[in-house]
Amino acid sequence: MSREPPSIRRINPPELGDPPGYSQIVDVSASRLVFIAGQTALDRDGNVVGKHDFGTQAEQVFENLGVALRSSGCTAANLVKLTVFLTDMDNLARYREARNRFFASVTPPAAPAVTLVEVSKLYGPDFLIEVEAIAAA
Repeated sequence: MSREPPSIRRINPPELGDPPGYSQIVDVSASRLVFIAGQTALDRDGNVVGKHDFGTQAEQVFENLGVALRSSGCTAANLVKLTVFLTDMDNLARYREARNRFFASVTPPAAPAVTLVEVSKLYGPDFLIEVEAIAAA
């Protein structure tokens, strides 16, 4: 059975400004939504990758997100919404570097709607970042 790709329109009205690396609005017409639980810097054996290294953790989080997407037949291009939790907003630039590498893996690079918040802690004491996602297929 052949599936039509979802219609995903990324909209940035000039009145809302030009966002860096995300879209203000994502208008989706899809037959299926995929909800991906918050991904942390755990490897396949449940070990924390990059215990005190935000950049390494961010890379692992996006690697895990890629695995979750592929297992549901999607790629980064299917992402329509991310919610990002950082324990320290001073890591914003390193988060953006990892995010940009991840989204550069598809053509054209995707730019989902994003909510990014600083939190006092995540579920594990060694986690510095967590990302949950919604994809449309």
